[in-house]
Amino acid sequence: MRLSNKNVLVLGAYGFIGAAVTRSLQAEGAHVAAFVRNLKTGAKVLPDVTQVQGDLRTCLRPEDWAAHLERVDCVVNCAGALQDGPADDLETVHHNAIAALGQACAQRSIAVVQISAIGADTDAETDFMRTKATGDAALRACDVPLWIFKPGLVIGQSDYGGTALLRMLAAVPFVQPIAYPQAPVQCVGMPDLCHAVTGALVDEIPQGTYDLVEDMPAVLSDVLAATRSWLGFPEAQFSIIVPPVITRLVARGADALGHLGWRSPLRSNAMTVMGDGVVGDPEPYRAATGQKLAPLPQIYAGLICSREHRLAARMSLLMPLVVAVLSLFWLLSGLFGLVGLPKATSVLTGVGWSTGMAVASVLFWSFVDIALGLAILWRPWAARACLAQVAVAIFYLPAASFTVSGLWLDPLGPLIKTLPAMTLSLVAWPLLQSR
Repeated sequence: MRLSNKNVLVLGAYGFIGAAVTRSLQAEGAHVAAFVRNLKTGAKVLPDVTQVQGDLRTCLRPEDWAAHLERVDCVVNCAGALQDGPADDLETVHHNAIAALGQACAQRSIAVVQISAIGADTDAETDFMRTKATGDAALRACDVPLWIFKPGLVIGQSDYGGTALLRMLAAVPFVQPIAYPQAPVQCVGMPDLCHAVTGALVDEIPQGTYDLVEDMPAVLSDVLAATRSWLGFPEAQFSIIVPPVITRLVARGADALGHLGWRSPLRSNAMTVMGDGVVGDPEPYRAATGQKLAPLPQIYAGLICSREHRLAARMSLLMPLVVAVLSLFWLLSGLFGLVGLPKATSVLTGVGWSTGMAVASVLFWSFVDIALGLAILWRPWAARACLAQVAVAIFYLPAASFTVSGLWLDPLGPLIKTLPAMTLSLVAWPLLQSR
């Protein structure tokens, strides 16, 4: 075990790259501490790793890092965010916090491995790339032992971001929708990325900046076809090329949903990067290590695809529709109750309720329905909103059956329709778990 004497702090440890790097470092014998925003999520994703609670948004001075860096030999920064949102501030997470980290590490002679991104330049088109670049520059200015790795499109056993988008698109049956089919893409397998991090920590790789990419780029349509083949889905009968104007509209819609906490891989930063292509220079890494990185066919050959990967891809594709249908169902249920207040009230007065009680009941449950329809649209509440929908439906059914049993025979089936809606909420709940 090459890292048995190393104490490593991994930032963003339960993310797509961070979790894989953490497990890889552990396998090499390192004593790893996971710097995580949410201890509960960290313990769920990395149950056998020491958890250190911290938030990059509050670590903006070198002294803010002091307690986190005690007895640490190296920091591996896998933290990042795609776009500004309710829980994400790119300038803070990518630049300000990392500049403070670099200063704190320089005071203690702690090495830093920075996971940056291909295309991270100060004049880049997206704020994601610009803030990544300023963070990289801030670390260089601190004069710490430093390795900056810029991976291409990362392909791993799990999925997130670009990988999740590939698998979601590959799950579309019969046809293959794709935007920017000729965009050049160079990939990197997660094992190669983890190997590079380990190589830096054992000083097998000289300090510097390296693009982690396969030798030759492929066009995006070929990468998507390879993903579809790995998942075991039938080859698409034909492709639908999404025009750039439609892509931009979809991205703007995804950006709007970002304000509700939805971190869609279709947001404008991701679409801009994909349209520009993901291309780097493999030569510096090959010259430093004498090794080239695995090409895409070899990457996929080394990954196991099972039923759960296909299911996850299909459910990721369906999840926006599921959430939209549930929101619409509960919103319309409440609105119809308000619009049809006299009729709904008459159903209850017809079985002996007073007018006041009937009106109050219809109004109360109509507003409950509307609240549940809106709550599922706010991403931090979405999973709990599904459980609340199930709880309300469980109350509705026996209460209505006891009070107005004739509703079961109503031609419009108001009670019968509650059963599939409740089931859909139960299906949505695990899909909405964040990790």
